[in-house]
Amino acid sequence: MSYRLLRALLFSLPPERAHGLALSLLRVAHAVPPVRWLLRRAYGVRSTPAPVRAFGITFPNRVGLAAGYDKDGAGWRGLACLGFGHLELGTVTPAPQPGNPTPRVFRLPERHALINRMGFPSGGADLLARRLAGPRPPGVVVGVNLGKQKSTPLEEAGQDYLALLDRFAPLCDYLTVNVSSPNTPGLRELQSRDYLEGLLAPLVRRRDELQSELERRVPVLVKLAPDLDDAQLDDAMEAALGAGVDGIIATNTTISRDAVQDHPVASETGGLSGAPLTSMSTAIIHKIVRRAAGELPVVGAGGIMAPDDARQKMDAGAVLVQVYTGLIYRGPSLVRELVEEVG
Repeated sequence: MSYRLLRALLFSLPPERAHGLALSLLRVAHAVPPVRWLLRRAYGVRSTPAPVRAFGITFPNRVGLAAGYDKDGAGWRGLACLGFGHLELGTVTPAPQPGNPTPRVFRLPERHALINRMGFPSGGADLLARRLAGPRPPGVVVGVNLGKQKSTPLEEAGQDYLALLDRFAPLCDYLTVNVSSPNTPGLRELQSRDYLEGLLAPLVRRRDELQSELERRVPVLVKLAPDLDDAQLDDAMEAALGAGVDGIIATNTTISRDAVQDHPVASETGGLSGAPLTSMSTAIIHKIVRRAAGELPVVGAGGIMAPDDARQKMDAGAVLVQVYTGLIYRGPSLVRELVEEVG
């Protein structure tokens, strides 16, 4: 079945149900060897780009899956068949939580965009850890995106992130601290300098303590919002550099509606992703790269719908890129296009 036909089927369903179906299909595809072979044959990367070294890890290519697509690791082994160089799973919270009330995902098809207010729905750390256990598809790098429990006060958020670091550092290649989702009340306040310094420094210290036990160093990244003004971005970058994190992911979704204000669902609360975010996230990457002055690698995310979008982010200084909404609108062949274009 071509993705055009599959997309028509998926888009006939409510967005969240369609997404669950897509993950189920990917899980089944990986579990059945002939189907897994067909998936790799149809969508896998045909060229072999040069490996990329970033924050101490060798990536088979520059193209990754952004956090949020596979929150609980339901279909990650199937996703690995599509040619990604890395997969970022989560956001995971310490304990299960339902997230925000439904409906909480809205399509803007004419704009190739989504609005979501998921609110970190998560099966919890135990579920994701179980799904990460066992054989890993060859070559792919796996990261885990960490989030605080909705009920945890901001002043105690560090304990959630530390617990998650302890749980997932042995199971993945890198960790991302998510302080930029707009859908958990107050979470973005953790990007302020005072909060972020107090959050990141203990995480980096704990990671360093685990290094000898794990016999490897697990990079710690932080994911920032595209809505930070220059002063806020300066504070966040100074906190990240001061704490000694290994990289920045730029960016999360935006609360701005400037590019879609005339759309019927623009009034829905939540984070906007897809094509309207493309230039906004690229502009933030430029600023982060300039402020990092070569000290921190940047992963570019936000509105990558075609190879030219990825190229612009790399021209801005990103060393890796991640997709999410583009995969929904363009389908699995987008991964191969990106890898062939940007490596």
